[in-house]
Amino acid sequence: MSRSAISVFDPDRSPLPAVVHQLDFADHQAEVPLHVHRKGQLIIALHGAVTCTTGNEIWIVPPNCGVWIPGGVSHSAHATSNARLNYLFVEPGAARLPDYSCTLSISPVIRELIDRLARELPDYPADSHAARLARVVLDELADMPHEQFNFPISDHPKIRTMAEALTNEPADRSTLNDWAKRVAMSERSLARLLSRETGLTFGRWRQQLHLIVALRELASGQTVQNVAFELGYESVNAFITMFKKALGSTPAQYFKKRIAQIHSS
Repeated sequence: MSRSAISVFDPDRSPLPAVVHQLDFADHQAEVPLHVHRKGQLIIALHGAVTCTTGNEIWIVPPNCGVWIPGGVSHSAHATSNARLNYLFVEPGAARLPDYSCTLSISPVIRELIDRLARELPDYPADSHAARLARVVLDELADMPHEQFNFPISDHPKIRTMAEALTNEPADRSTLNDWAKRVAMSERSLARLLSRETGLTFGRWRQQLHLIVALRELASGQTVQNVAFELGYESVNAFITMFKKALGSTPAQYFKKRIAQIHSS
């Protein structure tokens, strides 16, 4: 049987400011159970996709981005079977990175430098070329822009119930009024609760989930037609319209652009 990804490498054994470990999920279990590191962790998808859960948010790692999880934050993950990932582990205080989880846009140069560090042993000398590369990576990451590829899920039991149901069945097209009846609230009260707990309207909240699922499934090799059906859209065009409105390009254009950016480096 394949092993859990967290059983093969312990980043906290290294005192270095930054170490990188690469994992191919063809050789490991897709589910990474809840765990925590002393070091912060940046997850970059080289191929395929991974979905991470930290506290009250679900994150997708799309192409040309990385999910940053600070040290001490419990998290779990689910990777597609074709996922190949680089994990950059950062010693607390070694870089000006946020103290909260977020998605960072990763430039092609920094992506390649992190991939280069993945070929170094986790005990490289502090005065080595690898150490200098690590310093450049950490300095540059502090200036990378943030992206919104998260789905807030909240600790509130009624919002949590809705989030779990929708993540299990993203094609569910129940209205806010339908959900209000299920959780024994008025529609207005549920709308206020959802806005307070997630910062989003119901429609925007569900759309954010659809984007998370779509990016994950498209990165794993699913067709646009299959993804549109999985998310309950009446037509492929309706799904493409939602995707383009949210991300500024069609699914084909989105992935073509990011693949080109990766290869151009």
